[in-house]
Amino acid sequence: DAEGIARGPGVTDMKSGLLAGLYAMRALAERGPLSFERVTFVANPDEEIGSPSSTPHIREIATDVDACLVLECARANGDIVSSRKGILDAKVTVHGRAAHAGVEPEKGRSAILAAADLVTRLHALNGRWDGVTINVGLIQGGTRPNVVAERCSIEVDVRAVRRADLEAAEATIRDELTRLAVPDTTAELTEMARWWPMEKLERSGRLVDHVKAIATRLGIQLDDQGTGGASDANTTSGMGIPTIDGLGPIGGLDHSPAEYLEVASIVPRT
Repeated sequence: DAEGIARGPGVTDMKSGLLAGLYAMRALAERGPLSFERVTFVANPDEEIGSPSSTPHIREIATDVDACLVLECARANGDIVSSRKGILDAKVTVHGRAAHAGVEPEKGRSAILAAADLVTRLHALNGRWDGVTINVGLIQGGTRPNVVAERCSIEVDVRAVRRADLEAAEATIRDELTRLAVPDTTAELTEMARWWPMEKLERSGRLVDHVKAIATRLGIQLDDQGTGGASDANTTSGMGIPTIDGLGPIGGLDHSPAEYLEVASIVPRT
């Protein structure tokens, strides 16, 4: 528009990163021989749903690289991303025993009641570890109001800044499943997806400093920050590879009808 703002679905996340990546590759090709052995550009079509098909390819490519540069969009103020929370998406299924709720409820074991108590206990874990959040975002169970629920499932989002804390939170959640409030009920946890945290460790910290120094030479002031969302940077960082994220152009309001891109940021970020 007249203010230099582009709008539309995915215009920032991730069309801007694809645009910057393709033109950066073209610029490298036109410069002639590279000063390093190789650069591999991965255009990932399924990142928003957790990269189920892309992750194996990313892992394979990343086993033999010195650094990973991720072209997710910059933060709204232009910051790059130096750390991301790790995520465990888990489904907990509680098994009880069905019975007629009006005729012989004493013969039933309510999976819904056990799950409801479990939800309260899981949310109470928030605050136990610094930077860890636990949220039950979905619950499904039962068949009819007059039937004691035989089955109930909950889906849990667990996020942590540090890998050790994510592992500790998961171990505590698994322990809570062994102490259900309703006798003769059981629960099992199924891992739906997992991304280890992208931690700002020594090697990745040096990469951040290098990026800032290069930006300064180009007349661009950069800072870095952490975020609670995950990206493919979690995959490579979790493999121990120095990774920097948020290198794409500047925009905001991702995933909403108002998503926008600052057109003037495309060339400098590229």
